[in-house]
Amino acid sequence: MQRLVVLFVIRFVSFVNMGISLPNCTILVRFYCPGAGLCVANLKGAETPSGYACKKAAKVTADDYMFTGLGLEGNTTNIIKAAVSPAFVAQFPGLNGLGMSAARLDLAVGGAIPMHTHPAATELLCVVHGHITAGFISPANSVYLKTLKRGDIMVFPPGLLHFQISSGKRPGLAIVSFNSPNPGLQILDFALFANDLPSGLVETTTFLDDAQVKKLKGVLGGTG
Repeated sequence: MQRLVVLFVIRFVSFVNMGISLPNCTILVRFYCPGAGLCVANLKGAETPSGYACKKAAKVTADDYMFTGLGLEGNTTNIIKAAVSPAFVAQFPGLNGLGMSAARLDLAVGGAIPMHTHPAATELLCVVHGHITAGFISPANSVYLKTLKRGDIMVFPPGLLHFQISSGKRPGLAIVSFNSPNPGLQILDFALFANDLPSGLVETTTFLDDAQVKKLKGVLGGTG
């Protein structure tokens, strides 16, 4: 019979973390205990893997539990013709420890959110208006691609490369939600071409030639 070890650690913010050890597998599960206490983020402190420390209860107000930023149109006058307005824990401290967040996605005509990942969260996208072509690539390199219209939703599993493109004749707008207060973000193009990773290494690992790499580094501000 396989050995099963369960470790319960009760934290001050009323969560229980269970570490379950199985052969070749470690699972961490976090439970929120309703009514056992809330933990609005103290944004003056550092964020840790388990979130922010709690703001003193006497200083918590209703404003900590509401956010108005998703009603404001994002600025799409940029290279990708798109804008993401986050309502993550850093902008919305009431989300601390609750396992959720949201964002507004504005796409001008022809705009795109390039290939990217959210290492810490599943994403659910709901189209408010316009047409948005979206897709993701599975670990087996299968492509799941759909053009979405108003009212359609699509899910993007955690950690997988995915993208969104405005594919209609008018700007697109979507609201996205995540099952993490801080889902994380890494954009593939910026990871390759917006830093000082040596061009020779980029060329070897992507099969692009020197001129292509240096052109993309020039566009995105990279060096090397």
